[in-house]
Amino acid sequence: MQTSTENFLDVTVLEPRQKHPTIFARFDELPEGESLTIHNDHDPKPLYYQLLGERGNIFSWEYLAEGPEVWEVKISKKITGEKDETLGEIAAKDLRKAEVFKKYGLDFCCGGKKTVKEACAEKGLDVTKVEKELQQANQSVSDMRPLPYNDWSMSFLADYIVNTHHSYVKRILPDLEAYADKVARVHGKHHPELLQINELVKDVCEEMAPHLIKEENILFPFIKQLDHNENKTGSLQHNAFKSVESPIDMMQHEHEIVGRKMEEIRELSNNYEVPADGCASYAFLFKNLDEFEKDLHIHVHLENNILFPKALSKEKTLKN
Repeated sequence: MQTSTENFLDVTVLEPRQKHPTIFARFDELPEGESLTIHNDHDPKPLYYQLLGERGNIFSWEYLAEGPEVWEVKISKKITGEKDETLGEIAAKDLRKAEVFKKYGLDFCCGGKKTVKEACAEKGLDVTKVEKELQQANQSVSDMRPLPYNDWSMSFLADYIVNTHHSYVKRILPDLEAYADKVARVHGKHHPELLQINELVKDVCEEMAPHLIKEENILFPFIKQLDHNENKTGSLQHNAFKSVESPIDMMQHEHEIVGRKMEEIRELSNNYEVPADGCASYAFLFKNLDEFEKDLHIHVHLENNILFPKALSKEKTLKN
């Protein structure tokens, strides 16, 4: 269908300071279900993040042309408005519901292939109570729209993971290792569990550092190749791997190792509770371990439940 003149905007003729305000104004005027196509001379990806942050998940984003000289994106305003899903599938559609899973200790990242019923049965939880809270999750935060991770392309999601989660991990790992060692030396005599926590933190750091490198240098480039390879007869081989399945299996195994070690740290620390004789370094360590584990849950969820299944499906399609 040809784009109508009133729904087409050539951004290249606008002054730089007028571009985003003009696009936002035109988008705000759109009726639900209608679209605006913007024409630009470079990738308008930053606009996506700004629109997402300021307007929420009320639009879809479709590339009609992707350079190198001409970029066109169709922005559509959404209309307001079956087997049991797994924990991972539920979280993939609406990450706000992951807060319910966290509350009840249900693993939606590494253990995301279980249904709510299966996961509740394993932990002896009342599934009706959990299901009710999941239904109420949308109502309690109706003014907040979850980021549409599941709608993003594999390349976009991989870049998001690297720039958001990998960068955080690289920044925090040195602090975790240094403070775990310091707190263990100072308080280990009266709190022997800190000695175990220190060793586990070292293990996590030793596991995560090369893990990120393998994802950034091997797996994610392979996935991006799949994302952009529309030639079904083309070679999909990437270095030593004949299929994306092998590196994905390796990364998921490493996710499980780190996940188990973080669970053990949480148990040893009594859910990161700082004792009465704990110093500022003690509190800093536990606060950052807690934040690291929460970030890890989202990080692994985005890979295990969204990015990796998309890559496996795309590879299968290309090979058929």
